[in-house]
Amino acid sequence: MAVTREDVRYVAQLARLSFTDEEEQKLVEDLNAILHYMEQLNRVDTGAVEPLTHVMDHGNVLRDDRLHESLPREESLQNAPARTEAFFRVPKVIGER
Repeated sequence: MAVTREDVRYVAQLARLSFTDEEEQKLVEDLNAILHYMEQLNRVDTGAVEPLTHVMDHGNVLRDDRLHESLPREESLQNAPARTEAFFRVPKVIGER
């Protein structure tokens, strides 16, 4: 399948673009080169290639869990907008049945 000048003019008209004759010819050549490259790619045997979700194989990049001291209760509740005794007070989100 090759792109012709008429194809370029038709698409240009749909997109409300105008090109000079030289630009039209350049577009025809560029689009045909792209199609030729795609034909080459279609000829490549990819039967033994496993499908990928990512180009690069990365493992888990999260940090290791490390045990350390937590904040003291008073310090962690210091900026809480509402609290009851030693806990954060939050709106009820689970309704009763």
